[in-house]
Amino acid sequence: MKAVSARTTQAFNIGAKMISADNSGAKVVKIVSVKRSKAKKGKQVSARIADWVKVSVKKGVPDMKGKVFDAVIIRQKKSYRRLNGERIAFEDNAVAILKDEKGNPKGTQIKGPIAREVMERWPSVAKIASIVY
Repeated sequence: MKAVSARTTQAFNIGAKMISADNSGAKVVKIVSVKRSKAKKGKQVSARIADWVKVSVKKGVPDMKGKVFDAVIIRQKKSYRRLNGERIAFEDNAVAILKDEKGNPKGTQIKGPIAREVMERWPSVAKIASIVY
């Protein structure tokens, strides 16, 4: 996975509920695990912007409810610092659901903005976004 050009802040523990910002059918999801993350022995991993996570659908289309999908975190409320000194924070926490291991999104459009760090790491997700901050 490509490195992110920002000093991102750990923002989400396992079990955090977030909204799904794409039109895949899921509305509210819960983080189950963080893929490709490292933690000290006995310490629970946490996620940040542009991380690859496993999510369980809590609200949405009935055939998706309860199923587990891969997703990418595209917005976080907790502020983080970019290398040029500016701090970025969004007004909600959101994910985009992926359909395969290569990072292709399940939906065809993303509602609201996504972070520039997501565009660097996940270009296929950024293609369906309306705004990149």
